[in-house]
Amino acid sequence: MSLNRIKLMAVLFVCFFPADKLFAQLLFPQKPGVVSYTYRKYFEKDVPSTLDIIKANGFTDIEFSNLFGKTAAELRKLIDERGLKCSSFGVSYEDFINKTALVAQNAKTLGADYVRVAGIPHKGVFTLEEAQQAIDDFNRTGKLLKEQYSLSFVYHNHGFEFEPYKTGTLFNLLVEQTDPEYVSFELDILWAFFPGQDPAKMLNKYPGRFKLMHLKDLKKGVKGNLSGGTSRDNDVALGTGQMDLPAILKAAKQAGIQHYYIEDESNNVMEQVPASIAYLKSLTE
Repeated sequence: MSLNRIKLMAVLFVCFFPADKLFAQLLFPQKPGVVSYTYRKYFEKDVPSTLDIIKANGFTDIEFSNLFGKTAAELRKLIDERGLKCSSFGVSYEDFINKTALVAQNAKTLGADYVRVAGIPHKGVFTLEEAQQAIDDFNRTGKLLKEQYSLSFVYHNHGFEFEPYKTGTLFNLLVEQTDPEYVSFELDILWAFFPGQDPAKMLNKYPGRFKLMHLKDLKKGVKGNLSGGTSRDNDVALGTGQMDLPAILKAAKQAGIQHYYIEDESNNVMEQVPASIAYLKSLTE
């Protein structure tokens, strides 16, 4: 499908679901944004046209996890020209630790308030020692980002962190032993549900610790595990999979989530993202 045809489909969709009214009565106060990874294949080919597609779908907020061959300044110019914004900038664990100044500079240039890491280096099964190293790194570098650059650090769960530990999991340890002033979390609801957790209960257990959220749904019939991996095409349009999204969104609203992002890792994003938007629009209190 050509980019021009995709953009036309997005424009036609928004004609039926005007962006300014799309999320007025939702269970959450902010209009959802989108994760750049959703459109990664299109960004790799043409950044400006992909931003046009995102805008045509009614999004204004983007969480970038890649600069897609641009400098941060070049990408900022492109998003500014379209009235878009970047609220969160995702980087690797290694860059977060070893290139903190560059990460902060890029995040500030993009206009982001949050720096996000999704994943902790580990060999095989995630261990207590690896979790403790991450806790130390998060506390130290999160403090640096906050105090020197006025940026907030968030860690994005990816499933493997839920190895059993004492009466809970190693993810519980990550939350409980990191400093709330310098370390917050982004709840990826699929990567909580897949390893057997209840996203709504997690939000209720740790009010105020989760600032961002990835909205996703898991294909019916798929069974999870602690691997932190599954087929990308097990991502399905919101409301068509296994997730209890109304319960999760109610808990998220009470927990004070600041930014919601649709993330779709599948190969069917041009069909599924509009369907996800329509589903969210249908959810009113």
